[in-house]
Formats: sequence, structure tokens, C-alpha cells
Amino acid sequence: MLYWLCYEKLFHLNSHFSPFRVFQYATFRTGMASITALLMAILLGPWLIARLRAFQIGQHIREDGPQTHHKKAGTPTMGGLLIGVSILVPTLLWSNLRTPAVWVALAGLVTFGAVGFLDDYLKIRNKRNLGLRVKQKLALELLSALLIGVMLLAMNAKGVYSTSMNVPFFKNFNPDLLVHAWLRNMWSYPLAFVFFFAFIALVLVGCSDAVNLTDGLDGLAIGLMVIAAGAMTALAYLSGHAEFARYLELLRAPGASELAIFCGTMTGASLGFLWHNAHPAEIFMGDVGSYGLGGGLGTVAVLLKQEILLLFIGGVYVIEALSVILQVGSYKLRGKRVFKMAPLHHHFEQIGWCESKVIARFWIAGLILALFALTTLKLR
Repeated sequence: MLYWLCYEKLFHLNSHFSPFRVFQYATFRTGMASITALLMAILLGPWLIARLRAFQIGQHIREDGPQTHHKKAGTPTMGGLLIGVSILVPTLLWSNLRTPAVWVALAGLVTFGAVGFLDDYLKIRNKRNLGLRVKQKLALELLSALLIGVMLLAMNAKGVYSTSMNVPFFKNFNPDLLVHAWLRNMWSYPLAFVFFFAFIALVLVGCSDAVNLTDGLDGLAIGLMVIAAGAMTALAYLSGHAEFARYLELLRAPGASELAIFCGTMTGASLGFLWHNAHPAEIFMGDVGSYGLGGGLGTVAVLLKQEILLLFIGGVYVIEALSVILQVGSYKLRGKRVFKMAPLHHHFEQIGWCESKVIARFWIAGLILALFALTTLKLR
């Protein structure tokens, strides 16, 4: 909105007051959007916490969880509403709203956040740690992913989105998600579209579920999101900069510089929420936060053509999700558990690590993986 006011032809304020020219630079707007999101999350946090307590919207702890977590029962939840507003408002304020990629990223945040909101609402209404059933939740997630996929295809039809993708460690290998060399006859196009939507669903649903599973300790998931969103901010800037993209041999993503603003707000909002969510937490993000952030992060990865690199950027999220898959699969197939408790952060609690130590060490692992992901840009 500010870009439109200060740099578009309708007002063109930069021609009357030269300092307004800074609004043409995505780096300036990314920085300001991050600061705006940070301040919103910090300043609005106490008010939201008070309102949630007034309405008795508290966390219900799973009965089979660690005993040390039962004292957290009643802590205000659904703090993801604060995160969502702190991302949405600065993005609308500082980005160029004529960029379709911005609206797709916001759609990923809002639609997956809505699934989490419904899940949280049912938990609070039923006064137990069970909201949507697994099949219901998966169906809504797939519907959200389908919506994002349709929006991406609409962008592709307008020439502002490519279905090709970057592959780490390879210079000239950019597979097309929609039309592979072995799918170039007319009868194979339906299969290509099915593959495209399945891949998009895998990335978005997988990312949102992974963040949700990681959200089990004070500040763990949101601290990792600061790292992941920060790495995505750097990737978005590099992908949108012609010289850097050419030097690093990245596929240019139209609107990537504006996506840096969205990623910047995710970083700032996550950091601001961490102010209130750090151990001992005053508020939990709830499913509305974890699903919304996961959906937003996955959507940005798809828009930037960095779906594979997302596995490293969100490496701890991936490991947490895999620990649950291994635990459930092993118990159903062999009747034995691989870990003392899943997700993985609970396993380390069970072997004697205190909560703050698990959080700090997982943050360190997340930072190492994110830095590794960025180093792969030149390892081709």
C-alpha cells in the first residue's frame, strides 16, 4: 500500500519529495516490514494474552505427554492469531500488491491457518486435546493445497510463474513439474496435472504438519521459524536480484523481491511472538499458528522454486516429522517403539535433557542446516 502511495503514478510522491524514492527498493521495504511485524507482535501480545485469559481459551495437554507439561494446562493458546495479523498487516502495508506472488503467499498463510483455527476451536469447545479428526484435517489441508495449485497455474498461464524447479548441486538440471520430457504427448497432460497438484500438496501439507508436530516445547517451533523464514528471506532476495540470480544460476522467480518482504514479516512476527512464547511461555501459538506458518513457508518455497532446499532450511521440522512416522510405523509393524516418545523433542526430554536445553540445541541444529542450505547455492 505504501509502495502504491509513494511510487505509483496515481500519487507519485517520490517526484515531490525525493526521500520517498527509497520505497522502490525491496531491501528497504523488507527491513521496515520486518520491524513493523516485530513491533506489532510484541506490543499486541499482552492485550491478546489478557483477552484469551478472559475468555478462558487455554491449552489442553495430552494425557500421554510428559508429566512435566501438565503444569502448562490453561496457558492461553491460539496465539497464532497474533502471528497471522503481524504478518498480514505489514505485508499489505509494505509490499507491491500488484505482484501475484504476494497474494498466493498470503493465501497459503490464511488457508492453512484457517484449518488450524478450526482445529483449535473444536479443542476449546470440546475441552480436550482432540479437535478435527485426522481425515478431516487432511481433507481440509488438501483442499487448501489445491487452491494454491490452481493459483499457481493461473500465474503460469500469465507467464509470471514457472513450473520448473531448482535442484541443489546441479547446474543445468531444472525438471518441469508440469511437462516432463516423458509427458509431452497430449494424452499425458492429465497425468502431468495430477503429478503437479500431488507435488504441491506434498510440499504444503508436509510443511504445515511438520511445523505442527514440532510445536511441543516453549519457543521451539517459533524459534526454528525465525531461522527458516530468515533463510527464505535471503533466498527470495537473491532470486529476485538479476545479477545474483545469474551468478548463482537460480531460476528467476517473478515477484521474488516482493516475496522477500513477506518472508521478512514472517521473520519479524515470529521473533516478536518468541518474546511471549519463550520458556516459560505466556502464550502458545496453537494449530492456527503452526499450520499457518507451515503453509506460508511451504508456499514461498514453491513460489521460489526451492522445494528441495526447503528440506534443509526446515531440517529440524523434517526430522521431527520423520520421528513420528518412524515411531508409528514401527509400533504398528513390530509392536515396538523406536524412541521413548515422539516427536523427537519429547524423546530427549525422557532421557533427561531439560526443556530449555532441548530447545537451544534444536535451534542450533536448525541454524546449521539453514546455513548449509544457503551454501549449496554455489555448490553446483
